[in-house]
Amino acid sequence: MAKYIVKRILSSLLVLLGVITITFIIARVVPSEPERKWAGERATPQQLEAARIELGLDKSMPVQYVTYLGQLVQGNLGTSLNSKEPVTKELSKYVPATLELVFVAFLLAIVLGIPLGIYSAKKKDKALDHASRFFSIGAVSLPTFWVALFLQLIFYKTLNWLPIGGQLSVTATIFSTKPHVTGFLIVDCLLTGNFTLFMDALSHIILPCITISLYPIGLVARMTRSALLEILNEDYITAGRSYGLSETRILWKYALKNSLGATATDVALSMGYTLTSTFLVEAIFSWPGIGSYIAKSVTSLDYPAIIGVTIFGSVCYIMLNLLADIIIALDPRVRL
Repeated sequence: MAKYIVKRILSSLLVLLGVITITFIIARVVPSEPERKWAGERATPQQLEAARIELGLDKSMPVQYVTYLGQLVQGNLGTSLNSKEPVTKELSKYVPATLELVFVAFLLAIVLGIPLGIYSAKKKDKALDHASRFFSIGAVSLPTFWVALFLQLIFYKTLNWLPIGGQLSVTATIFSTKPHVTGFLIVDCLLTGNFTLFMDALSHIILPCITISLYPIGLVARMTRSALLEILNEDYITAGRSYGLSETRILWKYALKNSLGATATDVALSMGYTLTSTFLVEAIFSWPGIGSYIAKSVTSLDYPAIIGVTIFGSVCYIMLNLLADIIIALDPRVRL
């Protein structure tokens, strides 16, 4: 088991190195004049040259690459060309809001997706199964931006039940102080006992959470169903039925346990995908997460910030993939 984990960690580091190398080269090849953004639009030639030296752009590409790797090892993602602040410091302001949105969405995906897949497999080729498959395929296929705009049209414009965007309403921010304990607003409101702010934050997270969770709900439901249908035809399931075990016990206690490996892989990978694709949803709902930060960075060609967000997303994706591999490897047959 330890040998397998070490092997997977080394391969993950190799993938991460490839991502870093590709993003570094692209950022240096794209004509963006970072020294002008650093020194200002009206900088003199002498000031531009001083900025190039300060940013290390006067050195050769290999030297810049080695220097950048050394900074990454120390946890330094560079300095933003816009704010002159460390990218790591800026990410710490935006990441909690994005992670909160993703975690709530995936909690919803697991709570709904796995039971949906289980009952779909149990009622194979019946009305519930057909309805579940129709919903799963639709949830995976629908464009995220369309779902977001559709939900805003229905629940804000037509029904006026939920806010159109943002993390908190203007009124709530005026009469209440935003707590900061863990960085997750909903959790912080509960920890500080501010239930008024909690309800306001909860109403704002519902629409973006539903939008993001649709894809993993459909994916988890489909994977759980297909894995269970394969397992339910195994000999040990037939033996359990012959012993008189109830169908519910066989389904939930024996079959589901052996299907969690494939489901865990899809959950982990779809969570990584959702984390990196949530930027568009954040832009539509004005959510103060990484999406707003990367949008501002791209429009201004702030390549240290762009590379920083890319590396952050890659690290999250690789770690989730590694976690899924370790969960699957708990089965000795997989390790073999």
